[in-house]
Amino acid sequence: MTDTASTDTWTVAGRNFTSRLIVGTGKYKDFAQNAAAVAASGAEIVTVAVRRVNVMDPTQPVLTDYIDPKKITYLPNTAGCFTAEDAIRTLRLAREAGGWDLVKLEVLGEARTLYPDMRETLKATEVLAREGFLPMVYCVDDPIAARQLEEAGAVAVMPLGAPIGSGLGIQNKVTIRLIVEGAKVPVLVDAGVGTASEAAVAMELGCDGVLMNTAIAEAQDPVRMARAMRHAVIAGREAYLAGRMKTRKYADPSSPLAGLI
Repeated sequence: MTDTASTDTWTVAGRNFTSRLIVGTGKYKDFAQNAAAVAASGAEIVTVAVRRVNVMDPTQPVLTDYIDPKKITYLPNTAGCFTAEDAIRTLRLAREAGGWDLVKLEVLGEARTLYPDMRETLKATEVLAREGFLPMVYCVDDPIAARQLEEAGAVAVMPLGAPIGSGLGIQNKVTIRLIVEGAKVPVLVDAGVGTASEAAVAMELGCDGVLMNTAIAEAQDPVRMARAMRHAVIAGREAYLAGRMKTRKYADPSSPLAGLI
């Protein structure tokens, strides 16, 4: 049997990855717990909130001392930005500080729902792409918006499954599937996953990956949940590649009824 978990890679902006799980670096009790969760998850990419996580000040605990950027790809993000201007400035600083060009863009519309402001998001995507950034973009679960972002220069689109930090799971499987069907760049569910079964659902819809933070960081045992998410993403991907059975209105016996003794 072929181990597709190690051979079924995915590519974003010309960079290949084996793990389809991306994890965050917020809400953990400390960097050591964060590092242990990353190791258990098998993730090869971690998101880093440039405005919140210390990656530069040596007088304070530094994330890079716990999660080695030579082994794990850092994906700077614009968490907490509510305008295109703020997001662009934040990522310019990230590039100056760490040389990062593969970035995660999110421009929020309001603090209550943390839904993306798509007008500002599209504006920022266009500017960043012109400046040589490779933006992976958080967006609404709308196939038209996803296509517009791709045309603007997004190297991946990242529709929300549910509001950030809600743990509600994927609320609209139809629109996620439509985004997957129409996209020419990777599609990763970003936000809303609360437990392993929901991560598997995202992968069964054909998504290239799943990004999560709160589901792991706020679990009673973050390291064990990280391990569960690792297996869930692999299982969901395997199920998608296998092709699920057709649904039927009525029962269909596993063993034929004809020719019974």
